[in-house]
Amino acid sequence: RKGGWTLEEDLILINYIANHGEGVWNSLAKSAGLKRTGKSCRLRWLNYLRPDVRRGNITDEEQQLIMELHAKWGNRWSKIAKHLPGRTDNEIKNFWH
Repeated sequence: RKGGWTLEEDLILINYIANHGEGVWNSLAKSAGLKRTGKSCRLRWLNYLRPDVRRGNITDEEQQLIMELHAKWGNRWSKIAKHLPGRTDNEIKNFWH
């Protein structure tokens, strides 16, 4: 299925992960009954639906930490994101650029 996610699809994904946890995303998509790819499900969960995902502007403290960690590790966005709870690697990368 292509196009935007519906509220119904979001709820199916949220409920499936609440009951079964994250796993192999391709299998998860089929088991949940979603007509989406595993990659699409993974990105939807990680970037939008996760309960701890933070939206909004990067704070001054977060910005300082991003700069310090980037100086240490370079463009290792996932590694940097692990030190910023609730922030996604894509959000940090976009902020940097």
